[in-house]
Amino acid sequence: MTQEPALRFRPNRAGHYAPVFGPVIAALLRVFKGVVMTAVTLEALMGETYQQQECWAAAMIGQQAYFSDTIFQDRSPIDGQTVAQVGIADLHFLEEAVQATQQAFRIWRMVPAPKRGMLVAEIGRQVHQVKEDLAALITLEVGKTRQEALGEVQEWIDMCDFAVGLSRQLYGLTVASERPGHRLMEQWHPLGPVGVISAFNFPVAVWAWNAMLAFVCGDSVVWKPSEKAPLCALACHAIVQKALQTMVTKAGTDAIAGVFGLHSVVIGQRTIGEAISQHSAFPLVSATGSVAMGKAVNTVVAARLGRCLLELGGNNAAIITPSASLAQSLTAVVFAALGTAGQRCTTLRRLIVHHSVKDRWVQALIQAYRGVAIGDPRDESNLVGPLIDDQAYESMQIALHRAVEQGGNILVGGQRVSENVPSGVYVVPALVEMPAQTEVVCLETFAPILYILTYEELDEAISLQNAVTQGLSSAIFTESMVEAEMFLSAVGSDCGIANVNIGTSGAEIGGAFGGEKDTGGGREAGSDAWKYYMRRATNTIHYGEGLTLAQGIEFNLNEQ
Repeated sequence: MTQEPALRFRPNRAGHYAPVFGPVIAALLRVFKGVVMTAVTLEALMGETYQQQECWAAAMIGQQAYFSDTIFQDRSPIDGQTVAQVGIADLHFLEEAVQATQQAFRIWRMVPAPKRGMLVAEIGRQVHQVKEDLAALITLEVGKTRQEALGEVQEWIDMCDFAVGLSRQLYGLTVASERPGHRLMEQWHPLGPVGVISAFNFPVAVWAWNAMLAFVCGDSVVWKPSEKAPLCALACHAIVQKALQTMVTKAGTDAIAGVFGLHSVVIGQRTIGEAISQHSAFPLVSATGSVAMGKAVNTVVAARLGRCLLELGGNNAAIITPSASLAQSLTAVVFAALGTAGQRCTTLRRLIVHHSVKDRWVQALIQAYRGVAIGDPRDESNLVGPLIDDQAYESMQIALHRAVEQGGNILVGGQRVSENVPSGVYVVPALVEMPAQTEVVCLETFAPILYILTYEELDEAISLQNAVTQGLSSAIFTESMVEAEMFLSAVGSDCGIANVNIGTSGAEIGGAFGGEKDTGGGREAGSDAWKYYMRRATNTIHYGEGLTLAQGIEFNLNEQ
């Protein structure tokens, strides 16, 4: 019989469980810019409440910290050095989070939606105050350039603005009834606790898409972040808790004191994600990651008839037509291909160029790739930072080897950079000219590889673009209205995102984000994505005299 691991908290001197947000926010405001972060400076960043014997909490459930005897090394991709030791939660931690999230949901669902929006407004204010500091933490943990990290934090702020407005627009419908003296309507109610499973490449933004909508819709959230970005998750949790404390204090009542369990973070391995998928406490599981992971989550959640919101792989293409402006399009193409070192789900991976302009575009791309600065992402002169780990580099090399075997020609890049960079995994982005859309081109490799293909007619280009299993993002560069409209039509791109004269990445939060086919079919962020987080009820109210049945059915008891 195995002994169950003890759930351990960090009590304050009075023996109570200390609120965690104060030291975190105070330290975030003091974050040091342009210096190498170490475990020592991270202690200042997060505060003592998050640490126990130099180990960071394995879970934050509301305002309570949970520690584990099992730990892992959180390493920065910038230089491969350990920045923190972090606890690994087990299933007992998750059960504690489930109890807290269910209790909070029962309270939060009764708070009017505009009042729930006030919480998200306060979260947005708190994030704005620490934008630079949180961006520095994103750079540390996942290697994004400072500009990209700042953009990710801004995305959280924008999502707060959107959700606040949405809190007064969770509209139902009034439907014309066929029966006199009846009113037919639809309304939306909070769904329940939401399980969020996120990936390393957007350690803040994707969670924010889900959590900010869930909060205004009346739901609670349990978050399993990527093990590669646990400190970002703890910082986000602290900001939410500080906003909750502000809301409770302003309310001047204990009526919603139990709402601190509205958000919890559980840091663990795949077993935690699997348990969230299996748990009936979560009517909705939102999962971001690989296609294989998404299929596994969907199978488990569907078996218990729960909902899935999946944001999975993307093998995104852009079509370059003869009329495309090279001067205006080149930057968009290069950013889409190289942003986050090719580790975005929306990264441009296939460039389908009309044969008449191929040579001009290839030369311009080679020149641009050779001129891109690669190195420490904290240096703003660098546009490409590190890959997340050695495994990503190995996957890149395997893909390039297969491309050559399948007739490809590596025009530039692919090699590892070792001079004038820290000791992380830095590579020269690769341009590969392919004779056709071969097997390797149809696979998503999470690395900066751009395959170049050619076409004769637009129908052929669209067919090439759509002939992969993923369907996330796409683009066409053209000055022809006919070509642009054809691309956006029902016979054009089959992706969830289709752009004209902009790249495949960098979507605004106002539109629904997501894709078709193996991308999972989910939609997050803007538009009507909020409906995932609520349940719809159709109501019929009879206020007239006598009973009139639908479809003209007669059912007269008095005539029997």
